[in-house]
This record gives sequence, C-alpha cells and structure tokens, in this order.
Amino acid sequence: MRTFKKSNFTNAIENERGMTLIEIMIVIAIIAGLMAVLGSSAVSYLNKAKVSETKIQLKELGKALESYNLSCNSYPTTDQGLAALVTNPGAEACGNWGPDPFLKKEPKDSWAKPFIYESDGGTFDIISLGKDRKDGGEGYDKDIKYSELD
Repeated sequence: MRTFKKSNFTNAIENERGMTLIEIMIVIAIIAGLMAVLGSSAVSYLNKAKVSETKIQLKELGKALESYNLSCNSYPTTDQGLAALVTNPGAEACGNWGPDPFLKKEPKDSWAKPFIYESDGGTFDIISLGKDRKDGGEGYDKDIKYSELD
C-alpha cells in the first residue's frame, strides 16, 4: 500500500489559525488612534486653506470693484450690492457698464456663503463671517474683512 506525503500547502492550511477577538480589537484601536491624530491635522489644514482662499477672493473682488469704479465713477452702493458686478444696475447707476460683466457670477466665500458688501458709493468693504458665520470670533471663526487685508 502506498502512502501519500502531505504537501507544504496542505500543512500550511492545517496550521493556520484566525485572529482572536482581542487581537482584532487591538488593531481597530490602533487604526482609530491614527485616524484621530491624522484627521485633526487634516481638518486644521483644510480650515487654514479656506481662510487663505477667502482672502484671495476678497482681493479679486476688490479688483473687480476698482474696475467698476473706473467705469462708473463710483462703487456700487450697499443696496446694489455685488450683483452690480454681474448684471447691469442701469444707466442711472452706471452709464458705462459693460458690455461684459465685471464678474461671471455673484461670489461666495470658502464656506459657500455670500459675502457681506457695504458701500456708500465712495468707499467699500467686503466681509466674510468666517467658519462660524457669526460676527466676531477667534481663529478660523474670525471675520475676514477686505479693509483689514495686508
């Protein structure tokens, strides 16, 4: 009678055992710890990027308002708002508007909220309320104002 020798593959399968519940829980705890550390850093970088992006948007809006002022001899009033950069506010407000708009669409800050625009026609300010969408604030919640940009 002939006997067959077991292959290495068969031996490996028979000797293999699964992970215990404790081992699985330890692996999950390590992964959760790594995600907490890396996740908070990623959120911080994202918030910093949104503040920087909003400052850039404010500077670009300032340039568009300066172009409007050159064409119309005044800035849009608070009532006309930033919409005056997108659609013609009428010949009474600006006789030299167009033919192309100063902006393609009304701008929003990095948190997808409209900017606050204030103007008496001679001066202007543009404000983003920051991450918290409330007046004031600290850190990423602080208001970002065109008049305070460097």
